[in-house]
Amino acid sequence: YSMNSINLTLTLFLETIQKRKYVKLDYFYLKISSCFFLFLFLISGCIRSQQTGTTRNPELKKEITVGAKRIHTYLPLLQNKSVAIVGNQTSMVGDVHLVDTLLALGVDVKLVFAPEHGFRGEADAGEKIIDGVDPISGLTIKSLYGKNNRKPSAETLKGIDVLIFDIQDVGARFYTYISTMHYVMEACAEQHKEFVVLDRPNPNGFYVDGPVLKLQNSSFIGLHPVPVVHGMTIGEYAKMINGQQWLNNGVKCNLMVIPCENYKHSDFYTLPVNPSPNLPNMSSIYLYPSLCLFEGTNVSVGRGTSFPFQVYGSPFIEKTSFSFLPKPSFGSKNPKHNGKRCFGYDLRSYGDSIFKHQKKFSLDWIISMRNFSTNKNDFFRKDGFFRLLTGDRNIRKMIEEDKSSQEIWLSFQPEVEHFKTIRKKYLLYPDFE
Repeated sequence: YSMNSINLTLTLFLETIQKRKYVKLDYFYLKISSCFFLFLFLISGCIRSQQTGTTRNPELKKEITVGAKRIHTYLPLLQNKSVAIVGNQTSMVGDVHLVDTLLALGVDVKLVFAPEHGFRGEADAGEKIIDGVDPISGLTIKSLYGKNNRKPSAETLKGIDVLIFDIQDVGARFYTYISTMHYVMEACAEQHKEFVVLDRPNPNGFYVDGPVLKLQNSSFIGLHPVPVVHGMTIGEYAKMINGQQWLNNGVKCNLMVIPCENYKHSDFYTLPVNPSPNLPNMSSIYLYPSLCLFEGTNVSVGRGTSFPFQVYGSPFIEKTSFSFLPKPSFGSKNPKHNGKRCFGYDLRSYGDSIFKHQKKFSLDWIISMRNFSTNKNDFFRKDGFFRLLTGDRNIRKMIEEDKSSQEIWLSFQPEVEHFKTIRKKYLLYPDFE
């Protein structure tokens, strides 16, 4: 088979299966059809992995297989059950979305839950996600990103047996997919539903660092007492939520994690799909844990440009050799300092390698920008967002006291080391140390 012929055959077969409600097919035919589809799918995956190599572990020379691709492992869990899926544009099984894959295999998928950025990943950060219908599958979409609908209701889960969670995370505490998972797990525990996580590698899973959240600073951008960079896959994180009894009243959900194969935490895993509109490449993903603190200040991180989370700048510093002009764009309809020239610094010239090997949460950039600012009193946002991002009000206090980045970094290292001992109990893969 050529790659094109495989894809064409899969497409035609998928269309036939999706139209099965109009054709009278007996049980034997459905079983043969499912086997045929799975056979072609596996051949396609093998050819794709040989051609792209984007998910290979360069040291082991073995392909990293994400949980979603291990269909034979979790398909028996879904037989004769009603299924809901929490997913987005990253929920791919090769080149086919998980929803379409399971429908083609005869799984009774009832509805889809959408997190921040929506089911197809096209909404701005913080933009309210509304209920709707997926135009491709025709399934009902229920939002899990709005002020009053972050937790699936008992009415919504009525008739659902299993919830599948398959979303690519980036390993930062304030990336809201882990908060969404928390509330879904809580709903599953309270409504006695099975919860299945299809695990994916953490692109920032090769280190642990950053201020540890104090519970009085918890919010949807940080619910748990973990560092900014937690160094866990989403499956490991789900185990920790359960094990540390972080759900309401200490309840535990019926959790099953389908782990990746051939992954270890020291791997530098390249994401095949952008996890959100403003993380367009691996440089932005490596920089995100440190640069995201600027979201709590008057400094732009390049939203509204073609290089978000790879630069930083502000109208409130002296002119520098580098500047950018934020404008409304995909994923950023109303960027900070819209239409205003921002002077600052371009981190793209460093390349990915420096961020891979630094393995450290950095406060240098935010401290230097405050020092350069012509209006230090207005550097931090008035709504306390910086406190929620850091999870620790002392970080801002020390910055305002002109403490050095090294001094501030050392202040939270004992808490980071304590977290590492907790983290080890829930790891599914070889650690980076």
